[in-house]
Amino acid sequence: MNDVRKQEKQKGRGGGGGRSGGGRLARMLREHRARLYIIRRCVVMLLCHHD
Repeated sequence: MNDVRKQEKQKGRGGGGGRSGGGRLARMLREHRARLYIIRRCVVMLLCHHD
């Protein structure tokens, strides 16, 4: 819980510090994985959908 508050404070300061870059990278990776998951689900749905 404290980590979340620290990350929010770092965002407000504009990033500086060593951990903010790692947090940003982790967030980008999480968003990328989410996009891939959605795309994969859509492709499966399109391939498996029968009229």
